[in-house]
Amino acid sequence: MDLWNLYIVLANGVSVDNDKIACIVNWPIPSSIKALHVFLGLTGYCRKFVKDYGKMRAPLTKLLKQNSFTWSDEEAVGFKQLQTALTTIHVLALPDFSKDFVLECDASSNGL
Repeated sequence: MDLWNLYIVLANGVSVDNDKIACIVNWPIPSSIKALHVFLGLTGYCRKFVKDYGKMRAPLTKLLKQNSFTWSDEEAVGFKQLQTALTTIHVLALPDFSKDFVLECDASSNGL
């Protein structure tokens, strides 16, 4: 499943893909550094929209720097906070098209 596209764009509007939100909510606790990298890669996609993203991610980032992967309550809290942050309306809300807003685009020439 391509989790990077959280929205469905149709002729009648844009909506959140509920299957992808369910996938994030049901994401298994990472059991290896590789699995943690995958999860953090997903969360990094929305980092600009998540208040205190760095604070929530910090305990998980520490696991990447250590020699051993040891999951504790601190990491579990950060993991749950990121799951919740990615699936709340603040991150998933669409812009109010009746107001001015800024749209930042990737200059990679793949999406425009």
